Order: sequence, then C-alpha cells, then structure tokens
Amino acid sequence: MKRFTVTTLSLILIVMTSCGQEKSSDRKPAAAGRFYPAQPEILRKDVESYLVTGTGIDRNIITRALIVPHAGYVYSGKTAGVAYASIPSSADYDRIFLIGTSHRYSFEGASIFTGGNLITPLGIVNVDRETGKDIEESNACFLQKEESHTMEHSLEVQLPFIQCHFEKNIPVVPILVGTGNPVVLQSVARSLQPYFNERNLFIISSDFSHYPSYEDACRVDRQTMEAILKGDPDSFIRTLRNLQAEGTEGLETPMCGWSSALILLYLCSNEGGIELRHLDYSNSGDSSYGDKQEVVGYQAITAVKRIVASTDRSAGSDPGFAISEEEKKILLNLARQSIKSALFNTKMAAIDQKKLTPVLKQHLGAFVTLTINGELRGCIGRFMPDDPLYEVVESMAVAAAFNDTRFHKLTAEEYPEIEIEISVLGPLRKINDIREIVIGKHGLYIKKGIYSGTLLPQVPGERGWSVEEFLGYTSRDKAGLGWTGWKDADIYVYEAVVFGE
Repeated sequence: MKRFTVTTLSLILIVMTSCGQEKSSDRKPAAAGRFYPAQPEILRKDVESYLVTGTGIDRNIITRALIVPHAGYVYSGKTAGVAYASIPSSADYDRIFLIGTSHRYSFEGASIFTGGNLITPLGIVNVDRETGKDIEESNACFLQKEESHTMEHSLEVQLPFIQCHFEKNIPVVPILVGTGNPVVLQSVARSLQPYFNERNLFIISSDFSHYPSYEDACRVDRQTMEAILKGDPDSFIRTLRNLQAEGTEGLETPMCGWSSALILLYLCSNEGGIELRHLDYSNSGDSSYGDKQEVVGYQAITAVKRIVASTDRSAGSDPGFAISEEEKKILLNLARQSIKSALFNTKMAAIDQKKLTPVLKQHLGAFVTLTINGELRGCIGRFMPDDPLYEVVESMAVAAAFNDTRFHKLTAEEYPEIEIEISVLGPLRKINDIREIVIGKHGLYIKKGIYSGTLLPQVPGERGWSVEEFLGYTSRDKAGLGWTGWKDADIYVYEAVVFGE
C-alpha cells in the first residue's frame, strides 16, 4: 500500500484557516473520490456490499462501541462492514460518538465539531451540537480546534456506513483527539463517561500497523488486538511500547489511532460487565489493490454488554443466550470431523471463514459429551477459554474421545456408534441472591480463592435437585469447598445451549 503525502493538503488548509474560513457551516466531504466513491449510487452499492460480509448478530447483547478501520474502502471496507453488520440495523441509539485521532494536527486535548452538520455524497448526517457543546463546557481538555476536522478523513469515512446501515437517522458527536498524553486522555474519558451507556454508540476510527511486511503486520496486529481485548489501559500502553521498541522493519506505528482506543479502554474499565470481542482482521495486502511489502492492518472489534436477565421468571421474560440452528450444525460437524481426523490420522478440511459468525468467534466455554447407546463415553470441556468457540469445540471433542481418563480411547469400531452433544456456555453473571438461580436454565460456577467448580444447567433437572442441593453438590464435588462452602464463596450463573446430533 502506497503512503499518502499530506503536504499539499496541509498547505491548502493553512491558507483556508488564515483567510478566516466560516466556522458556522456544514462540513463538506474531503475524502470523497479518494477514500471512497464520490458518486452516490456507486458509494451506496459499495457500502451495502461490505455490510453483507457481516456474519451474524447476537441478539442477547447491546453493542456499546466499535473499533473500525478508516482506510480506503477498497482496502478496509470488508472489515468495516463486518463491524457495522454486527449491530442490528434497527438499533435505536440516541447518538453516535465518533472518535478518531487527528492525522494532521497535534494539540493537547480533543476537539468536538459543533459548527454545523456533516455532508457526504449520500446526504446530511446531523451533528448533536447541543451535546457537543455541553461536553466542551465541562472540561478544559476540549479545545476549539474545528479546523482540525476540515480535511480529516478518519471520521468522514465512517459516515456512509452509518447512513447505509442504520434505519434511524442517528445524530453524531464528532471528536478528534490531538494528544497521546494518558493523563489528558483519562480526563477526556471522564467527561464522556456519563454518555457511555446503552443509549449511545461509540465508534473508534483507527487502522492498526503501518507499513511493515504482510507477515509482520499479521503478528503485530494480533498482539495489539489481544492487548485491547484484555480491557486494561496500562497493559495496552505497554504492549504498544514493546512493539514499537522491537524495531520491526518498516513499522511506523502499531496502531495509528491508539489514543482514541485508549479512551475507549478507560471508559470500559470504569464500568463492569463490558466484554471486548474480536470480529475480523485483514490488511491492505489482502486487497487486489495492495502489495505484501508495505501494508496497513485493519481490525473490527466490538465492546458489548449482555442484556441483563429479568428476575421475572415468567415465560418469555428473558431472551436468554441463543445459538442459531446453522451455528449448531457447524459446531456439530466440526466436533465430528475433528474426532475423525484424530482417529484416522487424516487432515481436516479447511474451515469456510465466511461461515464463522461472531457467536462462533466469541470466547465462550463449551463441553462436548459422547455417548454410545445412551451410555456416557466421554465428556470434557473448557469453562473460560482464551480461544474462540469453534476452536474450543474442536479441541474438546478430541479430548472427550481420547483424553477422558474414565474411559479407554475411542476406537475405530466405536466411532460410527457415538452420538455427540455440545453444551455451549454463555457469559458468567455474578449473583447476590440464590433466588436468582433457575433450575434447568442456569449452570453454576462457584469460586473461593484458588478453588472453583461448575455444574452444567441440565444436571440438576436430570437429577431432581433443589436449588440448595444444586449449590451443595457444586460446592462439594466440583469446587472442593464442602457442602455449605458456597455460603461464603462467589456464585456465578450462566446459561447453556445444549444440542446434539
């Protein structure tokens, strides 16, 4: 990917601002015809084609933020489309906070554009100027630097996606960050914290590594992404510094909009229950317009919060944790094929990446159970994995077949007889009242110090246990805390989707 020279544009900008450019006017598009098509029909068609690359929507969460690339659409459009398509088009946000790091201006703070609305070839995007001005007045770190928005592309390239994807005309609050000072960025985050809720969407516009080789970009971008998913601002900063210090040839930065991402991590770390998920990765070397020598990396990352289950236990009161029928078929097929591959020493067919939905890429626990003629033949699972669900199911299927010490290893003669059942575990939710536990719906995870254990949701129903018995058996037999050890331990519930062949 060729590097973009901004000298001429910067000179134009200096002339415009020195001549007293009118500030109380709508911002005209500056990236149209360069980063994306200027013709409305072509632009809409292109964006809609990127949006269909999204692989599924998790209806049990509310998306609070996205990290989305801002390169030319021919390079990063597919990854951006995956991010936006993970949100229902009917989502009813009050406003979108659009945050990016200034490419052309450096200043010790952030700038909110409140001079007018934003124009693209697809029409007008309304700016929530009232909210923007309220935030400006709340903190001296917000500076009057609207000239920094004039030629900035990072926020503009998000607008056509917003216009094409969301059914509602959602106003935006455009914010450019001009500093990398963590103290200032923390202050900016504090001013935005009251707005970081389910009524608003935060979009962080950022590309990742700049100009290493294709292989180095994949490695660096993976490490940066993993640091973000930890949700720890300090760890993220350390990772960036370490990557920069490695001296990777051609690497100018591991992440060009890291300061905007750091603001998001500060916001997430100040609120419990936020989960950061990885959706997609690509780089410019994957595009027919790019090369493999100097590439730019693109990630799609989302910050979500699970919809809180109602304490009303009436039918239909809780949407629950769900997996589609197609996703179940994919997981069952992966489980069987992984066992077959290990048993007969054959190579598994490559996974069709287009079928890997956001749910299948989530870091969710899973248990794989094997039975023959209704009798248990193996059962092993992972509770809180670092790997995506589809990989967990593959590895646990093999472990259930060959590593469950209660049984001998599965034989070729037994293979045709096995039936596979998968239990996919939803995210944990800590409870303070055992009356929240619903037999047949919730699994239990009990933890105290180094001791912990779990029982799946289907177990108490199969054995006719009460809630107190469910707690006792989990505490004694799985966590090793004794029958009443749960009383001073941390108790978590989770849901499971159980399905079989």
